[in-house]
Amino acid sequence: MAKRDYYETLGVARGAAADEIKKAYRRKAKELHPDRNSDKPDAEARFKEVNEAYDVLKDADRKAAYDRFGHAAFEGGMGGGGRPGGHPGGPGGPQGDFASAFSDVFEDLFGDFMGGQGGPGGGRGGGRARATRGSDLRYNLRISLEEAFAGLQKAITVPTAVACGECGGKGTEGASEPANCPTCAGMGKVRAQQGFFTVERTCPTCSGAGQIIKNPCRACGGVGRVDKERQLSVNIPAGVETGTRIRLSGEGEAGLRGGPPGDLYIFIEVEEHPLFQRDGSNLWCRVPVAMTAAALGGEVEVPSIDGGRSRVKVPAGSQTGRQMRLRAKGMPALRGGPAGDMYIELAVETPVNLTARQRDLLREFEREGSDNSPERDSFFRKVKGFWDGMTQ
Repeated sequence: MAKRDYYETLGVARGAAADEIKKAYRRKAKELHPDRNSDKPDAEARFKEVNEAYDVLKDADRKAAYDRFGHAAFEGGMGGGGRPGGHPGGPGGPQGDFASAFSDVFEDLFGDFMGGQGGPGGGRGGGRARATRGSDLRYNLRISLEEAFAGLQKAITVPTAVACGECGGKGTEGASEPANCPTCAGMGKVRAQQGFFTVERTCPTCSGAGQIIKNPCRACGGVGRVDKERQLSVNIPAGVETGTRIRLSGEGEAGLRGGPPGDLYIFIEVEEHPLFQRDGSNLWCRVPVAMTAAALGGEVEVPSIDGGRSRVKVPAGSQTGRQMRLRAKGMPALRGGPAGDMYIELAVETPVNLTARQRDLLREFEREGSDNSPERDSFFRKVKGFWDGMTQ
């Protein structure tokens, strides 16, 4: 079967300029790449045909040979278009340099996976003098429940990396400038051919920067940053709780080669309190009550998180676990809204270390009647029913 004309294959006119041929090839390569045409069985063959055409027409000598002799220029003893010993499919033939041809559009075909054309990680020459954003930092801050209730302005010391003041972050001494890396010629990447494909890797000499520093700054050793402790004032809003994260934009590590700094994240941990337990915006306080006060009724004085005091009435006959609510005596809401409540939970206390007189009074109280303990009587009725059921 006769081969198609190379110009027709690429969709360009004879005499087209090199840039026009290259643009046409890129367009066709994208359109016909097998990975994008898995449902078209002839896509791979057409893709190879396009690459064969471009491999000839991109080279001035081989293009001239093709313009004069057509496909016969690369058959028999014609020498492969000026490459001695060339033959179809061999090292000097139209398909022999496919990896080189394909690498010309490698970034266009896979730019989305490499950071985008012209971005920091994609496009030809994208590794050259890339500015790198500084790392984010984390700072764990412990505060008391009272501080979480009121909010505060807190001074913290953060160990971080800041731009070198001697070189301004360039990493070079004096007026000298970084030089292009000799390994990758400033690309930040090196190419290695692996069979059908050309694979790009980060340059091992410059670590992807595309530049090397021959005269490093004495203050930072060419890094462009120095370690330093910074004093910062952090505003902690009222109502924060354990796990709250506060972001300070631009207060992280300095960037490399003029890149922007990272951010600083403050993670809040609220310490446990000896009196109050927190549940969201509500507070709980367990208050012991004398047996007599629980039986006869009375009052008990309880603290609040703002340092105040509240007197709470204890109804006669109160049992352990009884709860009472003090409205709006809890924690403030972090993002607005009403404050939480404080819940009082009574714990009826049995007296200890009784005197002889107190023992006599309790025995006399016990002899007076047995119908004043409804919870106990209910429990033992249930116990009796359980035992009777087991016997049956």
